[in-house]
Amino acid sequence: MKYDIISFGSAVVDVFVHTNVSESNNFMHYPIGAKILIKELKFDIGGGGTNTAVAFARLGLKTGCICGIGNDENGKRVTELLKKEKIDFLGKINKKEMTGYSIILDSKGGDRTILTYKGANNKIRFKNLNIKNIDTSWIYLTALLKESFQTQVKLAKILYKKGVKIAYNPSLYIINNEPIDELLKFCEVMILNKEEAQSLIKRFNKNKDLFIGLHKLGPKITVVTDKDNPAVCYDGKEKYSITPHKNVKVVERTGAGDAFASGFIAGLVVEYSIPKCLELALKESESVIQKRGAKLNLLKINMKKR
Repeated sequence: MKYDIISFGSAVVDVFVHTNVSESNNFMHYPIGAKILIKELKFDIGGGGTNTAVAFARLGLKTGCICGIGNDENGKRVTELLKKEKIDFLGKINKKEMTGYSIILDSKGGDRTILTYKGANNKIRFKNLNIKNIDTSWIYLTALLKESFQTQVKLAKILYKKGVKIAYNPSLYIINNEPIDELLKFCEVMILNKEEAQSLIKRFNKNKDLFIGLHKLGPKITVVTDKDNPAVCYDGKEKYSITPHKNVKVVERTGAGDAFASGFIAGLVVEYSIPKCLELALKESESVIQKRGAKLNLLKINMKKR
């Protein structure tokens, strides 16, 4: 089976807890000892691996997904979702670890804090991957720690030699705890937010120009998002930017980053220009934030028929 893209990242069961808790100075305020009423409770499948895989599949790309799940009810929910979305599960069920779990605490302003348990996501072993099944034009790597990160590095080296294009979306805890400079050497594209970009440069490069510094780490194309400020893309020669629309109602931001990144990469898969990739990325992310949940409002477009 030849895939357009394979997503390799986390799979978790998300629990969305919606309250009227207020925000102040970048903090949510939960009084100690208080009992806070929950306005709404919602369960969904999340994680960077499944979020992006579903986004790619709904955009008409033949998609596979490598993620870590346990031999439990939550693991079954993940595999059922992938099957429903016509995504091939290319991982292996871990009989010793639980499927990942996240609690998303929403606030009045639409922001959120996430409490997450990684579980099987950190235990994806290279020897358990069937390399023969990993036949793809692109692979998209999302943030994984420990043994799973090492598996991503080993796989990236093999696929890079075969001409597979590699995209990577690290997170702050990966940047601060793993030697990702080794992985970046093989990347066609890296997508991250401004805080992550600044931390990456501080740790590995210390270049005064953020985008030149990121480019020197290896990725041919770098995209840096900055919440409500313009997202900027640099391809080593030219900078491109796109500004989020101010009139979009934000209901909940979980999955916005995954949606933006998958829109941009999907555009590259079908050979869109960078400006057109940015337009699709923004359209995808702004669609997601208007509903609660990382997958509910993902775009459904068959890009390969356009």
